[in-house]
Amino acid sequence: MTAAPSFVAVIPARLASTRLPNKPLADIGGKPMVVRVAERARLSGAQQVLIATDSPRVVDVANEHGVEVLLTRADHPTGTDRLAEVATHFGWSDDTIVVNVQGDEPLIDPQLVRDVATHLASHPSCAIATAAHPIHDPADVFSPNVVKVVLDAQSVALYFSRAPIPWSRDAWQPHWPDVGALSTLPAVPPNVLRHIGLYAYRAKFLRVYPTLAQAPIEEAEALEQLRAMWHGERIAVLVTNDAPPPGVDTPADLARVQALFSSGN
Repeated sequence: MTAAPSFVAVIPARLASTRLPNKPLADIGGKPMVVRVAERARLSGAQQVLIATDSPRVVDVANEHGVEVLLTRADHPTGTDRLAEVATHFGWSDDTIVVNVQGDEPLIDPQLVRDVATHLASHPSCAIATAAHPIHDPADVFSPNVVKVVLDAQSVALYFSRAPIPWSRDAWQPHWPDVGALSTLPAVPPNVLRHIGLYAYRAKFLRVYPTLAQAPIEEAEALEQLRAMWHGERIAVLVTNDAPPPGVDTPADLARVQALFSSGN
């Protein structure tokens, strides 16, 4: 792996998933999913890897498997608020880099975790770093479930949206709003990027985040990162060519990942 700064990996885990109840505890190859995520995070070279949870059951599982864990409050509205409690609890310095590794990503690439931390370290004017990759399927461009991001010349985010951005006027306008004709569209331009939901934060920002009011654009798009941008924070974006393996959101996703582990892959 490439050289990286010192960083911490935190895995927020809560049991209240509507589509897949008790998701962090789902068995994957003989271990709970949240433990599998922690194992991947350890491979990133993080100096500290811990689970942040509101569930005593997750605490018990983490202790059983030798993973550091912190029991946090149950009323956090977002995973970032949970990270803020963790940063305050440990008293991390303002410049400490904290990577939020989602608890439903048992196939997360450790190198990507490391690279996002490194990307933040190399952008001192930014409070947050994240990642994105080019979109190749036109259907993904128009899907509201695929979050897009537009960057400036320094690869800092200008905006995140569930809408097709940047809008390719000449290529797409003739087909709009006939989404059924998407298969006839030309190739997706190379500057259309899909956001990867992996974040690195400076601990200073994490402590400030719970004090920030919700932003109108955040509420409209249902995208938490827009709150930071609304309040003037900058988000550096690492562009990678490869899409990460999909996470686990549904029973079908879980069955797919379980099959991978059972086959030894």
